[in-house]
Amino acid sequence: MLAASGSPYTPVSVPPETRYAPCGDLRIAYQVTGTGQTDLVLAPGTASHLDLDWEWPARRRFYERLGSFCRLIRFDKRGTGMSDRPGGVATLEERIEDIRAVMDSAGSHRAFVFGISEGGSMASLFAASVPARTRGLLVWGCQARWVRTEDYPWGLTSDEHERSIAELRERGVTEEYLLGPGAGLGPHADRAYVEWFLRYARAGASPGALSALEEANGQIDLREILPAIKVPALVMNRVGDPVASCDAARDMAGRIPGARFVSFPGDTHMMFTLEPEQVLATIEEFMTGTKPPVTSDRVLLTLLFSDVVSSTERAIDAGDASWRDLLERFHELSRREVEAFGGRVIDTAGDGLLATFEGPVRAIRAASRLEDVAVGLHLRLRSGVHTGEVERAGAAVRGLAVHVAARVCATASPGQVLVTSTVKDLVAGSGIRFEDVGEHRMKGVPEARQLYLVAP
Repeated sequence: MLAASGSPYTPVSVPPETRYAPCGDLRIAYQVTGTGQTDLVLAPGTASHLDLDWEWPARRRFYERLGSFCRLIRFDKRGTGMSDRPGGVATLEERIEDIRAVMDSAGSHRAFVFGISEGGSMASLFAASVPARTRGLLVWGCQARWVRTEDYPWGLTSDEHERSIAELRERGVTEEYLLGPGAGLGPHADRAYVEWFLRYARAGASPGALSALEEANGQIDLREILPAIKVPALVMNRVGDPVASCDAARDMAGRIPGARFVSFPGDTHMMFTLEPEQVLATIEEFMTGTKPPVTSDRVLLTLLFSDVVSSTERAIDAGDASWRDLLERFHELSRREVEAFGGRVIDTAGDGLLATFEGPVRAIRAASRLEDVAVGLHLRLRSGVHTGEVERAGAAVRGLAVHVAARVCATASPGQVLVTSTVKDLVAGSGIRFEDVGEHRMKGVPEARQLYLVAP
């Protein structure tokens, strides 16, 4: 049953100035409010709308209270709200580029990053990938994944998730979606708020965009990257949240080293509608009492190994000098391609190369281009891609993740790009297609890994 509203709804506030951060060919809408000395970047849920946020009194008060102890930077991620809406759904990697772009435009070198619901996924990946710019991570109402599996008992079943996406695509946001596990306003939501939130959600994204976002979100799995988060972290959840299970949120916190978990009463997914002062007090305590993070040389990176196939035979046929010239040409062209995708070549010893990227989509795209370069030189490559935590040692990188990527490359056949399940789960929504090639035990890797072939 919906509670009576008590009074009709009317807008109460003029929105602050909207600015636009350049991010490649796109412009990401953002707003800056508050007078605090510390920056807080708010990563929204599936869809948001900066201006409409200020129309609902409870939301406005929440943001104003946040602004009393921080400089609050809010944005609409690409494809939603007031930001540019390109075709196709944004990957997690592209979403963290939105955070970086907004911080750059707002003049924020380091900030706390606060992810709400699905925004917790992008905030977590940003904290793991860009620790130098992250003072701390805050998460509200988030799970490591949103669709349950045999080894993950929380979230929608695959059938429930598919039905929800089909209904969104067909009908758009409905009252049933808002009250149930879609948006999670809960059974006691105020009638006026439900009516306003219908308008808010529809302005945030079209039915096609929203269903595509939810479909991509269903493929996200953060479990393997959460241990790589080395900044202070606070994970918050309501006990009866109908979207994000409290047990799942507790499990998520347990996977982040040193994270603090706090639960709040209530059967809603919202922060603003039930005792928001308790939530705000917890956030303020976390932010104002946090010590600078311990400097670490460990960081989350995506590693690409590429190896020239049958190099020994080619060297014998061509002669040492000709073969050396050919490899130098290959390495020169490969370095250009890697750098064009934002990567860095770490090593070109032997007949291949090792490159690092901040995101897996770029690594996969670069691997495909390297194969084109090789074919143009009458060579063939095999490549392996893995995302994991590495230790920087000067210009080099080392650790288990490096070994895993090398072994994945060694498993590939000529012309193939193989990736681990970690990579596949992080590129949801990219349009990259994969073929399951089964579970593989690789020399020196402690456990079997599920591998996938990048489809042409």
